[in-house]
Amino acid sequence: MKAIEQIAAQLQGYDPNALQADTALAFLHNLVTPCSESRLVDLKDSLGCILAEDLISPIHVPPHDNSAMDGFAFAGEQIKNGAPLELSVVGTALAGKAWTGSVGRGQCVKIMTGAVMPTGLDTVVPQELVKQLGANIVIAPDILQQGDNRRFKGEDLMQGKPALTAGTRIGPAALGLVASLGIAKLKVYRRLRVAFFSTGDEILSLGEVLREGAVYDSNRYTLFGLLNGLGVEVIDMGVVRDDPASLELAFQNAAQAADAIITSGGVSVGEADHTKAVMRKLAGDGKGVAFWKIAMRPGRPMAVGHIGKAVLFGLPGNPVAVMVTFLAFVRPTLLRMMGCTTSTAPLLNARSAEFIRKKPGRTEYQRGLVTRAADGTLTVATTGQQGSGVLSSMVQANGLIVLAHDQSDVLAGQEVAVMMFDGVI
Repeated sequence: MKAIEQIAAQLQGYDPNALQADTALAFLHNLVTPCSESRLVDLKDSLGCILAEDLISPIHVPPHDNSAMDGFAFAGEQIKNGAPLELSVVGTALAGKAWTGSVGRGQCVKIMTGAVMPTGLDTVVPQELVKQLGANIVIAPDILQQGDNRRFKGEDLMQGKPALTAGTRIGPAALGLVASLGIAKLKVYRRLRVAFFSTGDEILSLGEVLREGAVYDSNRYTLFGLLNGLGVEVIDMGVVRDDPASLELAFQNAAQAADAIITSGGVSVGEADHTKAVMRKLAGDGKGVAFWKIAMRPGRPMAVGHIGKAVLFGLPGNPVAVMVTFLAFVRPTLLRMMGCTTSTAPLLNARSAEFIRKKPGRTEYQRGLVTRAADGTLTVATTGQQGSGVLSSMVQANGLIVLAHDQSDVLAGQEVAVMMFDGVI
């Protein structure tokens, strides 16, 4: 793991008191290294894991030319432009059972979806497009071309070629793809262990009686959901009081048990609690931790570094700021640690449904609801109040409107970038 000073020296314009969002992400990219520990697991247990080596296909998929739909298979060279084609049906080819008869000119075979294409046949006409005349069918002119509705051997995957590459995150589609190869186990990187806790004397756990000046802890439950969606092993350490001894013990236990530690609260400028002091102490006289003021909204304060071998993420205390900083910085960093080769969430463009006020000089993440307009274009509107403590507007949103550092006010109808929650949260 690189030292904080080494990374900072390599980044142009690095200023922990006025850090741009893209510089913060580059810093985190350099702070961590991808996992190298791998293990062989059952296919179902690989969901959410990262593939540790290229997966070479042992077979062709599909293993033979087959029909893409229910219909009638025949030699497509018989198709003549502008003329109907009449064929006699001489047999039936079922899926899972090859038809071995011979098919001559002027003949066809009734065929089911997935059935092996009989020798010499290369075209399938869907059954709903033919007219039946006793034992014959008639295909209307100009509705079909030679080769239509046939799946080729190896069309999906070729034997001996990579089916999946190392660094791929295993999702539902990848599970099905691997299963289609007859493979029951995968070599994946081990799951990261991530410990998290909330800090502060004002934070109440669920079940405690609400008292004046206190709030129930929502951040741990938000982080629990975000981390579970990422496929890591979560270690919930509860609420830690604002006491040096308690905080030090919590950080030490977390560093021994986990690859990464996430806290919420206690990293703002001028905080009266002890979180920052304990972080500095355990990180090695302050050299292993950096306290940032990121030019962003929401989520300006953040701490990063390492305690022992564990990577540290000290997030703000406000609920929405926790989610935004996690999505913008923590999630892509954890994915990199997991060994994933694609760690940043893709952005899509949508047309703003309203005027959005924006000051240049900071990156803003506004909660937005993306819908499709009558003309088919994507539009996005902000949801409710945008304060960093208003979690209800995050619930109403399906994405974050990402307004770049140098961007100014957005006019209604202007395109903006959106980080969609689907597949991320």
